[in-house]
Amino acid sequence: MLEPEVFAFLKSLRENNNREWFHAHKSDHDYAKKCVQTLSSHLFQKLHGANQLDSHKVFRIYRDVRFSKNKTPYKTHFGIAFHRTKPKFRGGYYLHLEPDNSFVASGFWGPNKEDLFRIRKEIEMDHEYFEKMAAEKKLIQEWGSMQGDQLKTAPKGFDKDHPGITNLRFKQFIFHQKIPDSLIHESNLSKYLEKKFNAVRPFLNFMGDVLTTDLNGESII
Repeated sequence: MLEPEVFAFLKSLRENNNREWFHAHKSDHDYAKKCVQTLSSHLFQKLHGANQLDSHKVFRIYRDVRFSKNKTPYKTHFGIAFHRTKPKFRGGYYLHLEPDNSFVASGFWGPNKEDLFRIRKEIEMDHEYFEKMAAEKKLIQEWGSMQGDQLKTAPKGFDKDHPGITNLRFKQFIFHQKIPDSLIHESNLSKYLEKKFNAVRPFLNFMGDVLTTDLNGESII
């Protein structure tokens, strides 16, 4: 569970997102971050075995504003990433902690050019099996439909009339589920996440198999 002081700090930061206020409340930030790190370590210990996790990370609260129109210096949330053991196990999990906007996400946020092409070739060759894995009953019950940015038309080199064109247009392959604030502060948060991770793991493993084999299905690792 997460200590209530964390969301209290984030709510105050949301109303006072400037360096002067932050420096005056740096100790509050440090305590909140320590609480999030403790939660991250606890969840990692609970979930790493079944999900083939090899590391976890709490992201910094400082924003990179160099190329952003939004010049507020701080994020108003904490983010935790759980990484799977590469190269065999691909995909990952992300826990977003923000008052009234917490969520858990899993999948493939930004596949590189080569991985995206390999995924699309798999869809092109067997779109029905991909659709089966992405719409498995338990997965949909726990997460809803797959999300992600999409092209407006077919990717270059792929037929716009292909029966799997809807999935071919995806640039990301993400599952996303909001979490009520009340659950973030309950002791059974790890059980909730365990249920979510169990539901999406077969899809991640399928995608991992795709990304570790060539177009003939031969291992490349």
